[in-house]
Amino acid sequence: MQSKTLSKILLLPILLLIFILLIPQGEGRGFFKILSLEKEIELGKLYLPAAIDEFEGLYPDESVQRYIQEIGEKLAKKAHREMPYQFHLVNSGVINAFALPGGPVVITRGIFLTLENEDELAGILGHEIGHIERRHHASFVEKQIGLSLILQIGSLFLPQNLTGEILFQLGKISAGLLSLKFSRDQEREADESALNLLLKTEYSPEGMLKVFERFKKMEKSRPPEWLSTHPLPESRIKEWQEKLDLIKPSGAFIKTTHRFNQIKKSLLDTQPSFAELDKGKKALKEKDYEKAKEYFQKAIELYPNNVPAYLHLAKLSLREKKFSSARDYAFKALKLNPELYSAHLLCGIAEFNLQNWERALAYFEKAKKIIPFEGISYYYAGRTYENLRDFPKAKTNYQKALEIGPKSAEWYQDCYNRYQRLR
Repeated sequence: MQSKTLSKILLLPILLLIFILLIPQGEGRGFFKILSLEKEIELGKLYLPAAIDEFEGLYPDESVQRYIQEIGEKLAKKAHREMPYQFHLVNSGVINAFALPGGPVVITRGIFLTLENEDELAGILGHEIGHIERRHHASFVEKQIGLSLILQIGSLFLPQNLTGEILFQLGKISAGLLSLKFSRDQEREADESALNLLLKTEYSPEGMLKVFERFKKMEKSRPPEWLSTHPLPESRIKEWQEKLDLIKPSGAFIKTTHRFNQIKKSLLDTQPSFAELDKGKKALKEKDYEKAKEYFQKAIELYPNNVPAYLHLAKLSLREKKFSSARDYAFKALKLNPELYSAHLLCGIAEFNLQNWERALAYFEKAKKIIPFEGISYYYAGRTYENLRDFPKAKTNYQKALEIGPKSAEWYQDCYNRYQRLR
């Protein structure tokens, strides 16, 4: 009897916490808000490095990044929600753009090269801001987040203190955010926000209509990646046209600028290098490693700052057990993108194989800090601690690696065996 009473007493704080967390808050439009604005912003910071890494790193040109940030900020200043919006252009050639909870907006080199005027760029950025404005990403996270994460919400953003199981859950949410498919209603809401932002910043709203029409034509041959997450039925194009007919925009709207043309030219100038990169990736899929290496080296000759080419060459060098070359290639990528997870991981693996334990450990610890939910970082950190004879830390890292996974990884069984030996 006492046991039942005690259980009820212990259950009350949990139920109370859930009740408090699920109270509707103002702008929620009828759905429950678990994440505060502060936590939403922290989530964006947590997931941004994974997104940048997934799309091959930041394009290493400060003038390009500054331009994207300036256009984005111009729009964001007119948004309703005040938060630290940030805008990034990544190396990937896929035609895509996306946002994350709390402010980050990412566009690819590929999507930028499809644009003809600055008003089109503003439309894309405005649309992604619109998703953040309407909390579409935050509400997805709230639906995915489990009770264990809710109860640990206070320590959620101290990843080094979290268990591997919690990190695994955070990793699942990250993967979901990067492939999040929006509903037609959500797209309509983001379009509404985008249109308002364009008008407030005096950009021509006709630019976004041109983007829609261009992407719709591409859908028949080479569908943009953007369409896989942002549905574009004919009705959506029709609705935008109807709004333009109603507003009848005229006057001194901004269509393009000299700066846009300069930035696009600078991206076009590096396109031959990225074309060689794509050939190298194709050769890799065909397991023609020598040919792939030639393409990647040619890519660097054409554009010495081609980050993905350096990463691929580092991986090929590791495959050939040329560890010094692997380290040098990865380090060049790291100099161009100092916070790039893959570059730190590859530098660490190269140093590990060169038996430079302290250097390797520094890279693995940094990699864990940048993206805390990748199991391989913990596995190699465990291996390094084991070589340094710090067995308790080796065991802790192995345990987290096993909990995060994936179980299909080549290193997983070895990690399991090592962990069992240290138990």
